[in-house]
Amino acid sequence: MSNYLKNIVLFSFVILSFTSRSQFDNFLSKSSISFNVGGSYYLGDLNKFGHFKNTNFSGAMIYKHNFNSRLALRLALSYGKVEAYDSESKNDFQQNRNLSFESPIWELASGFEFNYFNYKIGNEQYYATPFLFIGIGVSRINPQTEFDGELVELQPLGTEGQGTSFTGDKIYNLTQIVIPFGVGFKVNLGEKTAFNIEYGLRKTFTDFLDDVSGTYVDPNQLALENGTIAATLSDRSLEGERSFGARGNDATKDWYAMFNLGITFRLGKETRCAFE
Repeated sequence: MSNYLKNIVLFSFVILSFTSRSQFDNFLSKSSISFNVGGSYYLGDLNKFGHFKNTNFSGAMIYKHNFNSRLALRLALSYGKVEAYDSESKNDFQQNRNLSFESPIWELASGFEFNYFNYKIGNEQYYATPFLFIGIGVSRINPQTEFDGELVELQPLGTEGQGTSFTGDKIYNLTQIVIPFGVGFKVNLGEKTAFNIEYGLRKTFTDFLDDVSGTYVDPNQLALENGTIAATLSDRSLEGERSFGARGNDATKDWYAMFNLGITFRLGKETRCAFE
């Protein structure tokens, strides 16, 4: 009786191992990973409409799991950098305001990708398609500016009175929720590889990617509570101190964009059915 039970247990383990291996292979066959390089830029108070202005290097690694030939889940880790300068603007107000910033951006996002046509890596009939993507993610920002030849982090300074007793505003968070969405195109290069290109905007829920949002504050009070550097960097206008009036537009949030091209690799063997 004991030998009989042992055989049943052994047989069960063998069946489970084959089932798990089969499921894992099927999972891999629907999975891919891509490595991408491109550019990133920002839209906000210091650059309202200049798409692709001050573009910097960006990179991304994107994992995709295809539910079928039209829909995939995607998980992306991206890096970019954005910057802008009032001195480059043709607007008189911005030139006089004379602010500038740069910020690295790390982004982790998940979402869905929708193929316009049926598509699968390695399939000779369904080898290319435009696509759309949308998701939700978190980004890590860190606005900085150059001061006396060095980069200074702006968020701890509270340049618009954040963290002081006379405004009551809190220091903004460097970790922000974002909604990435965009378009792309992909085409097979072989049985296990594809070329992809995409462009995506990021809707943020902060107006402080550039550290510019509301109004000027009294530089004397700011110097007392946050220090002289905070007071100096809060107002760099060419006409001197401006302790009142608009510094930015707090009615709109900041945006940034990333665009890239890359190579995608299927992780497993091709399944028999093109649309499994």
